[in-house]
Amino acid sequence: MAVVEMRKLTVIGLNSGRTPFLHELMHLGVVEINSQEGMVNDEEWMPDIFRTSNSADVSRLEADIARVSTAIEAINRYDTKKKPLFQVREEIVRQDFVDHMNRTKTETEMNVDTAVMCYKQIAEGQNEINRLKGIIAGLKPWESLDLPLQMKETKFSAVILGTVGIKTKFEDLLQTVLEKVPSAVVQQVSADVQQIYISIICLKEERDLALETLREFAFNPISFGEHKGTPKEAIQTYEIEIEEHEQVILAKEAILSELSVARKNIEYLYDSLNMRRDRAKIVGDMLSTEMVFYFDGWMPKQAQPEVEALLKRYEFYYDIKEPEADEEIPVFLHNDGFSTPFEAVTNMYSLPSRHDIDPTKLLAPFYFIFFGMMLSDAAYGIIMAVGCWYILKKFKLEGMTYRMIKMFFYCGISTFIWGALFGGWFGDFIPVAAKTLFDVDIVIKPIWFDPMAEPMKLLIFSLILGGIHLFVGMGIQAYMFIRDGHPLDALFDIGLWYVLLIGLVLFGIGGSVAPVMVTVGKVMSIVGAVGILLTGGRKKKGIFGKITGGLGSLYGITSYLSDVLSYSRLLALGLATGVVAKVINTLGSLAGGGVKGAIVLLLAFVIGTVFNIAINALGAFVHSCRLQYVEFFGKFYTGGGRPFEPFERKTKYIKILKEEKNNG
Repeated sequence: MAVVEMRKLTVIGLNSGRTPFLHELMHLGVVEINSQEGMVNDEEWMPDIFRTSNSADVSRLEADIARVSTAIEAINRYDTKKKPLFQVREEIVRQDFVDHMNRTKTETEMNVDTAVMCYKQIAEGQNEINRLKGIIAGLKPWESLDLPLQMKETKFSAVILGTVGIKTKFEDLLQTVLEKVPSAVVQQVSADVQQIYISIICLKEERDLALETLREFAFNPISFGEHKGTPKEAIQTYEIEIEEHEQVILAKEAILSELSVARKNIEYLYDSLNMRRDRAKIVGDMLSTEMVFYFDGWMPKQAQPEVEALLKRYEFYYDIKEPEADEEIPVFLHNDGFSTPFEAVTNMYSLPSRHDIDPTKLLAPFYFIFFGMMLSDAAYGIIMAVGCWYILKKFKLEGMTYRMIKMFFYCGISTFIWGALFGGWFGDFIPVAAKTLFDVDIVIKPIWFDPMAEPMKLLIFSLILGGIHLFVGMGIQAYMFIRDGHPLDALFDIGLWYVLLIGLVLFGIGGSVAPVMVTVGKVMSIVGAVGILLTGGRKKKGIFGKITGGLGSLYGITSYLSDVLSYSRLLALGLATGVVAKVINTLGSLAGGGVKGAIVLLLAFVIGTVFNIAINALGAFVHSCRLQYVEFFGKFYTGGGRPFEPFERKTKYIKILKEEKNNG
């Protein structure tokens, strides 16, 4: 379906033209270059074939990229300007980008050096401030001590500082020390929730005895030899140092804030270095001799004309051919129209393998329907659709972000449709507000029916929709069997199940349409069951194996039953949105009418609406994906494809346009 057909490309060219050729090839961005690691180790290749070693250049460029990235991070952190909701790449023509880089590169590199240095100095200053604050915190309990911290002894006396546990009774400690060391002067300096801080002055010859006595109380001696002056003086000194560091940090932050005007040029440099690094890496993946280079890779079939034109211009030898049957081919999806945004759902699961089909176009309408049924509030749908539309118009989004926002735009439309069908407009807020504030009865009738009043009707519809979803998945598997030359597998493994399942439905509920339907359903069920029993084990060996295989296949009907029941979540989540909205509106109306009641109702409405949209939109997203991944994909999809990764400009801040796009 939408899996792009690939071609195998092999190129041999002169080394003299390699550098400009790589620039042009990167500009095209349509060729994936394979690593030649295996060929280097292949004995069939000549000994004088080698891989160009660019590891030193790559390492140097990656170091430069890291520096520039640090500069951008530093500037962004201290830039006071409002940041956009989404980062969008700036579009620029290739030659304009080259000219701009030539003009600004030297100045930009100087600004990068300045930003990196300032960022480093800020980090060092913060670390030093934290260290000093830690020291101050350790000195605070000793602030009232009127002794220089570096003083450990005098000519005749010794100074002992330390702590004991808070549970220690200071009076007992004091009495014990004085009994054994009468000359000691013991002082409780301070206490906190954990410790008591004690200073002891005694004769030098009694220091050991004092310490021995204190050990009974789990005394922990402390030394402050690295500090000068009293604790209070030391704290003041460190606080001055902190202020000095803070001033330096403020000055560096101001420099970084001023450098925000140069951020654009620094971002240009970042992308330029990334492109140079990528080209250097690619050269390392190629094989070379003294005169020529070689590589092979993949490209989309539709890109063949422009790639051939480039190769002919450089007069390189090339070969383009279809891939072999057993080759692993990179996968590139290309959908258009409504289904394009839903590639995000496929990509989140897994890309199709070579023998799969792209399921995006088939899952898109079902995802659209399921999401809307689960959220099912018209007002919520309008909010979601308008919000996504505004984002798409305001920002030039790309890639997965663009697909997700566009998908939620469509899901908002679906939510609006189903909400109108079910009569949900902010739950029942309008009737509740009218009754509470104005004593007016307003009824908003659903276009179809109210699921809160008729839940079984929604359940039956959900199961029917689930059955259709499963039948489509089974039909895809039948198509793949026929495509691969196995029509009997399509008949036995899919066709007979169609007969059995449709027959069971007609047998169960066909009587409500016409009595003959019950008989038709009964016959179809018997034919289908017997057919599955006889053919389900056809690939097994021996009679016993074929019988057990048939019975095992027929037992698979239980899995179909559980699969169909899984779609009851459409009912559950659809009701959840309405129930939560009604509860919120009811709580908001409890304050009654008047100004106070209006304020309470409005607050409850705003907060509750934000909560309800967030939690139930997330639930709708997750469970819609689950129905695709488990029930739908389980019928036909293998996945496991390798994504196509072309050699292109992988830029973060700029999008380089081709010159022709600038001309008209």
